[in-house]
Amino acid sequence: MVSGARDMVWLFPGQGAQYVNMGRGLYETVPAFRATIDHCATVLTPHLGLDLRDVLYPAPGADLDEAARQLKQTAITQPALFVIEYAVASLLMDWGLQPSGMIGHSVGEYVAACLAGVFTLDDALMLVATRGRLMQSCPAGAMLAVMADEDVVRSYTATDVSMAALNAPGTSVLSGTFDGIARVEAALSAAGIACKRLETSHAFHSSTSGTRARSRGACTRCRRSTRRWPPRDAPRRRGPSSRISRAGR
Repeated sequence: MVSGARDMVWLFPGQGAQYVNMGRGLYETVPAFRATIDHCATVLTPHLGLDLRDVLYPAPGADLDEAARQLKQTAITQPALFVIEYAVASLLMDWGLQPSGMIGHSVGEYVAACLAGVFTLDDALMLVATRGRLMQSCPAGAMLAVMADEDVVRSYTATDVSMAALNAPGTSVLSGTFDGIARVEAALSAAGIACKRLETSHAFHSSTSGTRARSRGACTRCRRSTRRWPPRDAPRRRGPSSRISRAGR
């Protein structure tokens, strides 16, 4: 970490970044981080039907493969990612680091919104759990990364294949039914266009998701947080790098 105040933009990732024991070093050594995880896990228990900590941090001798299988379930993945990302960001803020901007992808957008005061933490947890559960209930599907310009990729969309994401010029993602993605994958390969299946269980960000209307009720119950970001006259200083090093061992 370098000296001097610098602007920071925090990016919160979406599904696919999860793994068992993520953040365990912080959980075991930093009380503030542990307190946030414990609070979130307690709030989420009635929504998930399990203690998230049992999946994130399996006890010695526990079946790690089973924990990994549970963590791959969308209904668990999304709350788990939200909790870890929120806890890390809150810890950095407690240490005096303040971002000048925040962006996120998918569930990461909810983390940024919660930190910015769009809704309270407990309501955000309820909303993310509801979102994950609804998406888990959607028909299974597939996603395909395509190395081509947007106009080319859009020409392969159909009623069963949607444009899911425009990641960068020349890099897009399609999402849809298994048959639809298989058809497009074969057509792209025949055309010499590079593409790759993503490790997902559902066709996220596609017309098959269909969770918007069903999640509206959860959204209307959310309360705006009293927290405001960016805070006025927020200090920007170096974080405790020695503590970061110790916690990360």
